[in-house]
Amino acid sequence: MKAVVLAGGRGTRLAPYTNVLPKPLMPVGDMPIIEILLRQLKLYGITDVVIAVGYLASLLQAYIGDGSRFGLNVSYSMETTPLGTAGPLKLVKDLDDTFMIMNGDLLTSLNMGELIKFHQQQHAIATIATILRTTQITLGVIGTDDDFNVNTYTEKPSYDFRVSMGISVLQPEVLDYIPDNKPFDIPDLIKALIANKKLVKAYPFTDGYWLDIGRPDDYQKALDDIDHIKSQILPHSGDADQ
Repeated sequence: MKAVVLAGGRGTRLAPYTNVLPKPLMPVGDMPIIEILLRQLKLYGITDVVIAVGYLASLLQAYIGDGSRFGLNVSYSMETTPLGTAGPLKLVKDLDDTFMIMNGDLLTSLNMGELIKFHQQQHAIATIATILRTTQITLGVIGTDDDFNVNTYTEKPSYDFRVSMGISVLQPEVLDYIPDNKPFDIPDLIKALIANKKLVKAYPFTDGYWLDIGRPDDYQKALDDIDHIKSQILPHSGDADQ
């Protein structure tokens, strides 16, 4: 199976760090985020990786090279203009079988093998890895009818939402729903698939670690957590270092 790692964004929310480094090269512990992802892919038997690059691509290429030191076959797909999170897939060659796509700034203990197995068992065109997140409303929430008669008053309620983890397994048929040379995001793709009555599944990740390293606070949390969670994220890291 092939994996596509999205690493072409400018990472503006993580500035000023990303003024000099692409976000996937930001170090977490003793290795960059993208190296952790690459080692995870290797551990789960995925050795053919395409990295979609754009911003500061030469730095990523210089660090990762052909992937051989990670036991991987790494190639690159260059976007000259921003194409979103799904648009770059149209530039990748030979996506003719089930493949995985993921953001290049994730820290997670997700068992990718179980995700792939779930996707295959469900016979879906797309499977999105998801996790529950709780949002706390810090105000009193008022419920009314059409005449603005108050019928509920809930003080500081919490709501659970199932959110995308930035990792999906896709069938090559999804490429038919992505326009050429236009910005197009994964949410746009999923909406198009649903509108065309295609089977899209959500994989429930219920017990483990996940963090989207998109803002300075998230990055600091990753730095604080890494020593405690590394054995979960790279359970066989000793083997991966050989």
